[in-house]
Amino acid sequence: MASILSDRIDTPIGPMILLASDGVLLLLEFEDATDRVEREIRKRFGGAEITAQINPFGLSERIRRYFAGDLSAIEGIETDGGGTGFQRRVWAELKRIPCGTTISYGELATRLGDKNAMRAVGLANGRNPIAIVVPCHRVI
Repeated sequence: MASILSDRIDTPIGPMILLASDGVLLLLEFEDATDRVEREIRKRFGGAEITAQINPFGLSERIRRYFAGDLSAIEGIETDGGGTGFQRRVWAELKRIPCGTTISYGELATRLGDKNAMRAVGLANGRNPIAIVVPCHRVI
């Protein structure tokens, strides 16, 4: 993996930590989840060097624009949250939920081809390391 760049973004709902590499968003998490962020970094990136940089790949600015009301600013951001194959499928499906709408865990499980996978979908949703851009908040 190329070098990992980090930035801290102030948002109206709290500061966020952003990690990216080669233009791909790897992590976007609220700063108050420090333990979770540190665990995720150790698990996924081991001893990789993480370098602070303002607005890596323009991603921080896109997040700021989103919070300023430009909801389309985060569309098309390439993401890589790591995870298992199933988690990746859930997170990809989350990105297909239109802004301003919500769906149930059951509906998301059905979209993935297994209406009985609601709990597994819920667990994958809860482990999403890329807040806002991978909109886990749209599943209720």
